[in-house]
This record gives sequence, C-alpha cells and structure tokens, in this order.
Amino acid sequence: MKVQSIVVLGAGSAGLMAALTLKRKLPHLDVRVVRSPDIGIIGVGEGTTAVFPRHFFEYLKLSPQTFYAEAEPTWKLGIKFLWGPRSHFFYSFAFEFEKRLPELARNNGFYYSDEFPWLGNASVYMAHDRCFPRQPNGLPQFHNNHAFHIENHRLAGWLERRCLELGIVLTDATVRPETGPEGIAALVTPSGERITADLYVDSSGFRSELLGQALGVPFVSYADTLFCDRAVIGGWVRTDEPIHPYTVAETMDAGWAWQIEHENFINRGYVYSSSFISDDDARAEHLRKNPRIPADKTRVVRFRAGRHQQLWVKNVVGIGNAAGFVEPLEATALQVICVEVSSLADSLIDSVCEPTPTLVDLYNRYNTAAWDDIRDFLAVHYRFNTRLDTPFWRAARNDVALHRAEGIVDFYRENGPSVVAGSALLHPSNSFGMDGYLAMLVGQAVPHGKPWNASANELRYWRERSLKLAAYAQTGMTVKEALTALRSPNLKWG
Repeated sequence: MKVQSIVVLGAGSAGLMAALTLKRKLPHLDVRVVRSPDIGIIGVGEGTTAVFPRHFFEYLKLSPQTFYAEAEPTWKLGIKFLWGPRSHFFYSFAFEFEKRLPELARNNGFYYSDEFPWLGNASVYMAHDRCFPRQPNGLPQFHNNHAFHIENHRLAGWLERRCLELGIVLTDATVRPETGPEGIAALVTPSGERITADLYVDSSGFRSELLGQALGVPFVSYADTLFCDRAVIGGWVRTDEPIHPYTVAETMDAGWAWQIEHENFINRGYVYSSSFISDDDARAEHLRKNPRIPADKTRVVRFRAGRHQQLWVKNVVGIGNAAGFVEPLEATALQVICVEVSSLADSLIDSVCEPTPTLVDLYNRYNTAAWDDIRDFLAVHYRFNTRLDTPFWRAARNDVALHRAEGIVDFYRENGPSVVAGSALLHPSNSFGMDGYLAMLVGQAVPHGKPWNASANELRYWRERSLKLAAYAQTGMTVKEALTALRSPNLKWG
C-alpha cells in the first residue's frame, strides 16, 4: 500500500482530530473529510484526560491561545468520586499515590486517610476548589497536570477551523461504501460521484459504516465487564454555582452519573444498565437527583461497550466510536482518539507512507490493547464499589470480570499500595499506570494484607504536611478567577 491520499468519513471529534493530525504531521498527504448528514454527533459536554493537551500542544504544536479563545474550555485536575465507603476521594493526573517522600518509609498510598483526602498539590487543589497557583503578579501559574472540560460544538468548531487552515477539504455528502479486493474501493454519492483514496479513516461513530458494516470486522463485546448500555443526558445553565476543577462521578442505583463543568453550563449524565432499570425510571432518578434539569430537555443515548477485533483492516482504519466504545467513567473517549490518530500518523511517517503487514499488525495489537486496558481499569471501579446495595451493584461486585486487572488486584490484596510491580503487571501502552489502580483501590478502601503502622514521627510529619498543603491550596486561583486572568491583556503567551 502506498498512501498518498486519505478520506475521513465523519466530521465529529474523531474525524476532525484524525484529519487534523494526519495533515499536520504529513502535510504532503491529500486529506479530505466527508461530512454526512446521516452520521450524527452525540454532542454532549466532554471531559478529557491529560493526554489531550499533550497531543495538541506538544505533539501537534498547535496554539493554546487559539484553543482557549475558540473552544472556551475549563480545567480539569482529575475526578472526584462519590464512590465506595468513603464520603469521597480524588483521582488526579499527578500520580500522587505512588510517590515516596524522603521523610517517610513507604509511598504515599500507605498514608491515605479520610481526615486528609489529598496526597499532593493536584488533589489538595481539587479538595479546595482551586485550579492553579497564583503568581505574585496575580496571574495563574499554568502547569501540565490537567485536562479540560469542553462543550462538544465548541471543540468541533475549533477543530474544523484548524483543518481548513491546513487545506483539508470538507465535503458534505451522503455516501455508500463500495467494496473491492483492497477493502473500500470508493464512497459513492447519490449522484454517482465516486470519492476515492488510498486509505479510508472510518470515523462514522457507532455505525462503523466501513470497518464494521462494509468490511464486517467482528465486534468484541465488553459486556462481561461493563454492564451499562445507556445514558440519559441533561443539564442546566449555570448561575452562581462554583466551577469545580474536576469531573464528578457519582454512584447511582443502576450505574453512575457524571457532572462536567463548563463556564456557563453544567452537564449531567446518568450512565445505566437497561437490564436493571428502564429508561423512564432512569430519567426519573436522574431528575430527582438534579431538579434543575428541565424535564423536557433530557435524552437517552444507547451504546454498546467493546471494540472491533482489528482496527486497521486492508485500507480502512477505524477511529473513535467506529473502532470501539467504553462508557465515559474515566473520560477516555478523546484520549483514545489521540492515541489512535497519533499512532496512525507515526506509522505512516515511519513507513514513508508504505505501511507493511507487520506494521499494521503492530498498530492493531497496540491499539486493541489500549482499549482492553481501559476495560480492565473500569472493571476495578465496578467490582469494588460498596456504596449502594442495589441489584445492579450486587451484580457488579459479584460478576464483573476483571480480565488482566486480576493480577493487579491480587498483588494489591497481598502487598497493599506498593508500586514495585507496576511495570511488570501493566502493558507498556497503559495510560493509567499503577497509580491509577492505587487511586481506585485505596480510594474504595479495598482491604489488603500489608497495612503500614506508621511511627509517631511519620504521622506527625504527614499531618503537618497535609495542613501545609491545605493552606497552600487556599492561596490558589479558582477556575472563575483563572478564566478572568486568561482573558487579561497582561497575560503573555509563550
């Protein structure tokens, strides 16, 4: 295969991110996006992980200033879990559980307590509703241990403008795939026009029109681990509520609910299993918990959790929901797209746009493993959440399959929040790391056989450090203050 032209089917986040990444990294390629009115966009508020800013601002070297001005995101330092037996716990992007301080005998995870539910700068800022340190000049001290909350239509607008700037052609057309020995021979419009390319990127969402339907690539279900298959979505216009620097994940009767913080809107969604609750009852529960949501402004989205057996087959590469889907419990949707499109661009660069069978096989193994890693990580969220005793959560605790997370859980149960085996137990592509697992296992108070009896000096040091962290966080900037500073003419962009 010699790749000189690429057609991307679908102009949601996945399609535009794919087109932008490929054209930015391989400017000589002819990249075209086919935007079909038949392919809808889910269009909910989105959370990201820290992979998102690294992809756009480090890998693609796009302007953060333009992104902030057009996408209007807020900042996300992690997730506040209303989950398990504790009142709450924080999971940040700063890898705080695995760190070891010189004054202490063990890593931080052994000293976690309900009295001080923070372990470092990121989680203490979350606990005190602050997002960035305040510089002496009154401006925020930005750092890289954060992600974003973004409204989908604003993200799509920013992506589309960057695509047009690079000369990517956007074509509005309803198409049907025509297959051939090479995979897809053409995308055919109602007028008979045949849109052709050397490589086709399927970003058609859940429909998976090229990878799943046209080529018939089998779908690998995650239903033995992820029981949820629907979400009821709603929200309300923000008034005087504080803008939290985190996503909330809240345990519900038959699943869980997110709260995503936008500057002028609060987005709420209840992810649930239709095997345990009806759509009407899920909507009613969601509205009871969130009385500010207009009852006529909710909608139900159906999905299935899993991935296709291969993501690159013949001349088709599936990206985003066309390749696979897991519920947004860790906000991995945009992260997965970043990983898929960057590894595709790198594969084309490294092969001088002539990808070999072994390279395609490596791409498939790497990216299917990334999907499975997310499934395994989410399994721990469900298997050990003891907050509610409902039929759904009893089934989750009894029946959720851990798959490759089984070894990590076994290690934790015997050794506690130790990090010594992380590199041996995790796939190299795993983005959560051992720290992510420790956050969920310690946060959910999963018992283990190696509790650490800290000395009086250690406990004194830990308490003093925790209080100092809290005092430090109080001097930080709220999201609202940081947004005001971001728009200040005194802010200098590098």
